[in-house]
Amino acid sequence: MGEDGPVPAPPDSDSPAGPRCSARGCRSGATWALRWNNPRLHEPQRRKTWLACEAHVEHLGSFLSMRGMLRERCDVADLPALEAAGAGRLEPENAVNLKPGCP
Repeated sequence: MGEDGPVPAPPDSDSPAGPRCSARGCRSGATWALRWNNPRLHEPQRRKTWLACEAHVEHLGSFLSMRGMLRERCDVADLPALEAAGAGRLEPENAVNLKPGCP
């Protein structure tokens, strides 16, 4: 501990600087955004977002799809435009019949 509280750990050189995959234990960079909502809890226009790397996109997508919650699959690069358009908010902290592409 430093004088002003905990000293932050040095950055991990193996972890990507950008968005990370939401799969438990995965530290890979995310290339896909799985946008979903739970129809029993959320309004139809609400979107939550899980990020996925190439290795986990099918697994995470299948999990959501089997429960009827997957709404679309997008490239991570498309998220800023979707967020600006009010199509839901990015929630990267949340640790398949996939619709190709997003508007």
